[in-house]
Amino acid sequence: MKTISLQSLVSSVQANPNLILVEALPEHYFKQGHLSGAVNINVEEVKTKAPQLLPDLQANIVVYCASATCTNSDQVAVQLHSLGYTDVSVFKGGKAEWEASGYSLTPKAT
Repeated sequence: MKTISLQSLVSSVQANPNLILVEALPEHYFKQGHLSGAVNINVEEVKTKAPQLLPDLQANIVVYCASATCTNSDQVAVQLHSLGYTDVSVFKGGKAEWEASGYSLTPKAT
């Protein structure tokens, strides 16, 4: 599975308005704070939510979760790939690296 660094993700978010961010955590974590514009699809919901939220199989998709030790993003990315999505990457650092680098979550986690 392809991975994307924080620097590449920041550049992609700024340069590509069609980039789709997918948070791979349960909904209550998503509601506490997520990357701006992200959609929430956790591991158990990929087959039901992906066709609705991600209709374009060729879309540029970046999946992330809580931190480098969280494997949800890898699991969701593998499932998306198996459903036919062709351009899926994983941001391994997740929300922890995002915030540690000075970027905020939406809504801001308290």
